[in-house]
Amino acid sequence: MKKIILVILVILTFGFIYQGKTITIKGSDTIVILAQRWAEIFMKENPDIKVQVTGGGSGTGIAALINGTTDICNSSRPIKQSEIEKLKAKYNSNGIEIKIAIDGLSVYTNNANKKVNELTLEQVRKIYTGEITNWKEVGGDNAKIILYGRENNSGTYVYFKEHVLENKDFSPAMQSMPGTAAVINAIAKDKNAIGFGGAAYAKGVKDIAIKKDKNSKAYLPLKKYILTGEYPISRFLYMYTVKKPEGNVKKFIDWALSNEGQKIVEEIGYFPIRKIK
Repeated sequence: MKKIILVILVILTFGFIYQGKTITIKGSDTIVILAQRWAEIFMKENPDIKVQVTGGGSGTGIAALINGTTDICNSSRPIKQSEIEKLKAKYNSNGIEIKIAIDGLSVYTNNANKKVNELTLEQVRKIYTGEITNWKEVGGDNAKIILYGRENNSGTYVYFKEHVLENKDFSPAMQSMPGTAAVINAIAKDKNAIGFGGAAYAKGVKDIAIKKDKNSKAYLPLKKYILTGEYPISRFLYMYTVKKPEGNVKKFIDWALSNEGQKIVEEIGYFPIRKIK
């Protein structure tokens, strides 16, 4: 009996030790490719620390933070007041917000769509609210526009609805996809498709240049235009923790914000929040 108890104590002890050296990160699908790359390099430099990264959407990550099932939440949108209230009720904390990168939100079309190379924000809004349904209405072929977008637990979905649709509802014709990679994959196979997502994902599809209005110049989601604010759809990307980071979590976040970590931000296709030396 004593041996059994001893074995259980050893297992529990080592379990707690291992758990203390594991960092869990959940949330935004937009940030997944960056966070996974960070984790890969960080673990090579710190082989005694394990970093687990999963997506699921910003809302999912924030819910996990509130429920205590993740150390770090990745989010492509700011935390909502209602979510802050839940954190405060459970942990007596408003949460800690950490800006980790800047992202240009791209509007993508199929490469075969040769006629439409730029759109105004109003045209994008009307396409996604269902007021414009045919490509000929914006200078393209006489073909039905096939809409792709994100699920409503996505920070990208929320940002796009608030800043592009001006809080109007998405068209019921929009096909909601579980991640930006799925949006890209669908658009690459459909010449009449349109979608939106992080600029870093735009592989095998065409970025549309965006104009603030019909009298403005159109800009592609390139670094120089995003950082100057000339490209009209850009945002910060965030990490959230319940309280001020400490231990291995602080070590990881400090590293992500370091010169080395921010270089990876640029390599992935996002934009660093600080000047890289």
